[in-house]
Amino acid sequence: MTGPVYSYISKTSTMNKRIYLLLLMLALGLEPLGAMHIMEGFIPLKWCIIWYLIALPFVVFSYRFVARQIKATPRMKSSFALAAAYTFILSALKMPSVAGSSSHLTGTTLGTLTIGPMAMPLVGAIVLLFQALLLAHGGISTLGANIFSLSIAGPFVAYALFRLLTSARLPKSLVIFIATFCGSMATYIVTSFQLAVVYPDAVTGVMGAAWKFLGIFAITQVPLSIIEGILTVIVLRLLEKSQAKTATSVKASSTQSSTKSSLRPQFIWLSILAVVCLALPILAGLFDIGAGTDDQAGEMIGRLTPGFNPTPFLESFEPSEFAEPLLFALQVAIGIALFAWGYYQLIYKRHQTKQKEQEA
Repeated sequence: MTGPVYSYISKTSTMNKRIYLLLLMLALGLEPLGAMHIMEGFIPLKWCIIWYLIALPFVVFSYRFVARQIKATPRMKSSFALAAAYTFILSALKMPSVAGSSSHLTGTTLGTLTIGPMAMPLVGAIVLLFQALLLAHGGISTLGANIFSLSIAGPFVAYALFRLLTSARLPKSLVIFIATFCGSMATYIVTSFQLAVVYPDAVTGVMGAAWKFLGIFAITQVPLSIIEGILTVIVLRLLEKSQAKTATSVKASSTQSSTKSSLRPQFIWLSILAVVCLALPILAGLFDIGAGTDDQAGEMIGRLTPGFNPTPFLESFEPSEFAEPLLFALQVAIGIALFAWGYYQLIYKRHQTKQKEQEA
């Protein structure tokens, strides 16, 4: 995996590791008091077309960017697989917040920092299309608006902050955390303004409506963005350590079995995270974790525009309450399988290739 982030990840002390894990457990333990998408029928067709026209060029350029990267460096396929898998997994995790509501993580920063922000519009389009068709989250007509907020605005904000803060010589893990946090928050801030432009407040206008939508999306997302920041730091560090140990094994001409042994701690941690991520959608279906932010946004639109009745332009499959958490778990499982393939290609396959080159 190549990208700007690996040269900036510092070797954090054992104490820092414990702090990360403590913060993660505290964040996951927040009691509940939705979704990140603009739902089908929430915005008029005119605005749907506008957001499609804005987002589509980014998706096309993203496809060309990824294709060029893979053609120039075939092993970039594993990097792209890891980036896509991370977004697949995290965007499926519906979690409670302190605001009495629930929402999703975004999962776009790992790919942003390891490949570049131009890789993410394509990833976001795939993930959002999957959720719109199979999970009834988001929508086909609102796909352009959701692509812009999730995989354009968020990643570019995260990347810009990462570059800026890196030049300021801040601790590397802190830089990754801040970039991830702000990128996640940017997604929801943009969503708030996307709705505010369409449904301005009768008295205070667009800005007044934006504050009301921010009260739904942004406040809910603060603790979830903290969780995502911690997770991204942990996962990037695990990947970086795996690569470093593989490189060391190759230089020392270690056997495949000894390399696997040295990578066992990273593999165990990644496996634990995978099991937790797979369990979260099912647990969210079993317990009341609060109304989704999309539901609350619909109620706010109704208050701003009396008589509002969302009418989907395109009818989609609507999963039952029983099936929905299982489908989100399926999305996580797909992400885990893709991540495992990318990890194998990046770590073990690379070790085999390097050893063959040395023997030759």
